[in-house]
Amino acid sequence: MMLHEKELLLISNPDNRRTAGIQEARRQMGMKPATVLSYENLLRTWRRGGGLAELVEFISPSPLIRLDAPGEDWEVERGLLHLGATDYDVSDSKVLSDQVPSFKGLKACVETDLPSSLQKLKRESFSAEATLTLEQQWGRIYAPAQWFRGWKVCLDRIAREAREVWPDVQFWNDPDEIGMMFDKRECQLHLMRHGITVPPILPSSEPIQCWEQLRAAMDASRMHRAFVKLACGSAASGVVAYQVNPRTGAEIAVTTVGMETSQGQTLFYNEGKLQKYTHSEEIRTLLDWLCAEGAQIERWMPKATLNQRAYDIRQLVAAGQAGHAVMRLSRTPITNLHLRNERMLPAEAGLNESHLAMIQKAALDTMLAFPNSWSAGIDVMLTSGMEPRAYVLDVNPFGDLLYRVRHQELTPYEWEMELLRKEPVRHA
Repeated sequence: MMLHEKELLLISNPDNRRTAGIQEARRQMGMKPATVLSYENLLRTWRRGGGLAELVEFISPSPLIRLDAPGEDWEVERGLLHLGATDYDVSDSKVLSDQVPSFKGLKACVETDLPSSLQKLKRESFSAEATLTLEQQWGRIYAPAQWFRGWKVCLDRIAREAREVWPDVQFWNDPDEIGMMFDKRECQLHLMRHGITVPPILPSSEPIQCWEQLRAAMDASRMHRAFVKLACGSAASGVVAYQVNPRTGAEIAVTTVGMETSQGQTLFYNEGKLQKYTHSEEIRTLLDWLCAEGAQIERWMPKATLNQRAYDIRQLVAAGQAGHAVMRLSRTPITNLHLRNERMLPAEAGLNESHLAMIQKAALDTMLAFPNSWSAGIDVMLTSGMEPRAYVLDVNPFGDLLYRVRHQELTPYEWEMELLRKEPVRHA
């Protein structure tokens, strides 16, 4: 069956630029608007004991469902924190303890001979009741591990209820695979098992849950430069480029995370520009929090450069085809465009055709590891030197929000809608 023959049900935040972009693309391509179901409405319905079925009574018997990004909406964030609360009943969900970071390593950190200021090290958490009265502090990163647990519960419940309502339902991207893409730890291990080249992961005999364990593992493996990434973060949220001088022990952490102490508690924020920390106490506080919440720790690979700026590429893949690509260039270790880094098209940069082919192949091979998903934005880097290699850095299930770039004279969303007209379902 052709995807375009199905009614498109878009589960998203209705006022979001992603939803607007998809609807505009469908209008431009002469297609029926997607039916939009808001995450907020769905989460509110679940809280009062209802389900998906009562919200979609006018949908066709066999829809195509696209789940879009749940971010940029405070009510939805609170709703996901609610689902992820430890006192919330998720007994009917298949979310397992091994899908959420283990407390084993954290216990070891707390029991070691740490300064008294760190003896109370723990993940941030809120009760189910407290989540619904939280007041937004702009930019604050709230309980990431709890949020991710809630997101996994949400994905699982959508998948289960949708299949109960429509036995023949198809998903644009499979909810289970979306959850895997979101978890940088699970995703990178999954890619390694499928032969995809990713940055080497820091070896450790147990989950790294604090700065002390991180330093010990880095020293043991002689990995003196590492990226420490919030496992469930996106848009560079919770990313730290961390390096240690092996002779002097001096540390530098460059990150998107800002810190503020209020009433004896350290709060963590997404900043619009990079922060640089050099004091050991600040770095320890930052990395203790990040590791406790769950972190992906990998070798800091030297990226290829253009005019003394390091770059990587976001490559969009849909229906087994490589489409739009955007270079992200920076004089810092972190290239995300919202940090005022420079964007450039590969053709504008004069990127070697063989190098672009290498990037496209890495992205296409990556999508083969997710047989039940139709599109994603793949972040790929090339190493520096005369014979570069391609490394896959990240897989974004919502990575088609790309500005000012066309492929086959179409915007990313228009290109995807055009593919829906002619590409058969390729899900396994």
